Amino acid sequence: MTFITKTDRYIFKLVLVPMISVFVIAASLLLLDKMLRLFEFVSSEGGPVGVVFKMLLNLIPEYSTLAIPLGLLLGILLAFRKLATSSEIDVMRAVGWGYGRLLRVPYLITLFLVAVNFAIVGYLSPLARYTYSELEYELQSGALGASIKVGEFVSLEDQIALRIEASEDEGRELRGIFVRLGASDGQVLSISAREGRFLANREDRNTIILRLADGTIIHDDPGQVPRVLSFSQHDLPIDLPAIERFRERGQVGDRREFILPELVRVGWADSTTEVERDATLANLNFRLVEVVMMFLLPLLAVALAIPPKRSTSALGVFVAIVMVVAYHKINQYGEGVAELGRVNPYLALWGPFVVFAGIIVWMYHQVAHVPGGQAIGALEAFYGKTAKRLGRLLKRGRPRAAQEEAAGVV
Repeated sequence: MTFITKTDRYIFKLVLVPMISVFVIAASLLLLDKMLRLFEFVSSEGGPVGVVFKMLLNLIPEYSTLAIPLGLLLGILLAFRKLATSSEIDVMRAVGWGYGRLLRVPYLITLFLVAVNFAIVGYLSPLARYTYSELEYELQSGALGASIKVGEFVSLEDQIALRIEASEDEGRELRGIFVRLGASDGQVLSISAREGRFLANREDRNTIILRLADGTIIHDDPGQVPRVLSFSQHDLPIDLPAIERFRERGQVGDRREFILPELVRVGWADSTTEVERDATLANLNFRLVEVVMMFLLPLLAVALAIPPKRSTSALGVFVAIVMVVAYHKINQYGEGVAELGRVNPYLALWGPFVVFAGIIVWMYHQVAHVPGGQAIGALEAFYGKTAKRLGRLLKRGRPRAAQEEAAGVV
């Protein structure tokens, strides 16, 4: 007997296209929302535009942990909804294929995505989160070559102030430059130049050269007459400020930067305090429960995909999205209260899982094993009645509007 038949391949195609589409759309919307804020942040720090895309790249694993389950759920739901509305599923059941058999390919897809999501949640996402924090730190500290802000005084060292009027060629060409250098003995150099540019110092990487052109130097020494010097070109060495090394991963107590083996080791170590153990176990159980929940998504998809007979209602799609997002938010809340030690981490995370699992199994049982059963029959009935009432109100409003318009013309 063939394990994968032509019907299975047909179901695979029906699931794959919407699943990928939903994943791409969900991830893109999350990234676009974050991209706008990152552009504002990078521009305010005077950093290069390229760092925005590096930071977005490190956000993909975190957003994928929500986009993958959502894509899996809606992919299976839309595929079975198409089979149901075209009556193909009735033919398949008539030849002896129950819902359990029809879910063979969806569950193979689920097993693959569970493995992918487990790798992301357990290993890739913590490392990407740490890299994102490192890029943010380097941007704020100037290690990424943050450009000089135009029209503002910028302190390069304790006794050096710099201001430029304009910047061209992505900060390589500077116009209208003013530099003020102060010494410990009270001497002050005020330098103004028409243009300039920063150059690397091959002999000392901790020093950069500011090459100025067409300017004036005013040397002010206390007790003496200021001296003025004009120049066509002048090289001004500037020592780069020492940048503190970025912290080690997880050093600030952010458990989201730990990979799964590290969470297990810290969570059950004898030297771990009660507060640290609660926070560690809360994050560990949050990751595990999010992955395990994916095994129930095919059942939820089938339960919400089958509309009532002679109905094309898409209410199940809306309910599916609400349930997945609501469950994710409940888990986040459970993790938060468990970190504070108010609730046992196992109860806070696995309690909602048991409740949702019971609801999903009941909904699937209604559709798969109860003749004429509907998982959301009451909602479908309420939705249908509400839609009919709104339709009647709209139809009543149209003749009145037409009569008033005709009366106005007369």
